[in-house]
Amino acid sequence: MNTNKADEKQKEEVTGEVDDIKESTEIEKEQTVDNEQQAAQPEKENDNGKKEDTDKKDEELNELKDRFQRLAAEFDNYKKRTLREKEKLYCCAAADIVAAFLPVLDSIERAIAAVDESGDQNIKEGVQLIHRQMMDILSSIGVKPIEAVGKPFNPDFHEAVSHVHDEK
Repeated sequence: MNTNKADEKQKEEVTGEVDDIKESTEIEKEQTVDNEQQAAQPEKENDNGKKEDTDKKDEELNELKDRFQRLAAEFDNYKKRTLREKEKLYCCAAADIVAAFLPVLDSIERAIAAVDESGDQNIKEGVQLIHRQMMDILSSIGVKPIEAVGKPFNPDFHEAVSHVHDEK
């Protein structure tokens, strides 16, 4: 009889486990059906969501494209501006260097004039050679003499040394 009671207990336990399994299977089926229904609803919403996402991405793409074009234009302007500044800087530097050499050139011309008065031909030829070399160097970098004596003042070519008050 003990075996019958043990068998009955085992049957009850097995039956309880089977019932538990059936219940959990039914719950899983219900959850699966609920999940399928929920999945079907977001597909409709998902279409709208995809469209919204696409619209947002298009807006972002257009914004990035605009930023890129503006940045490219700024860079192009930067290159042009630096090129102009470089050219201007070169001209200013060359003008400063030439301005530093002009007093030397004037001194050489005065030396030639002084040698003419003293009559020493060898010194005169040496100073004239130096003068010619200086003029060649200056002309090679684009500096040429300007005829200013007896001509009206032109601020584009002439540099004012002093001011004269005119009563006109």
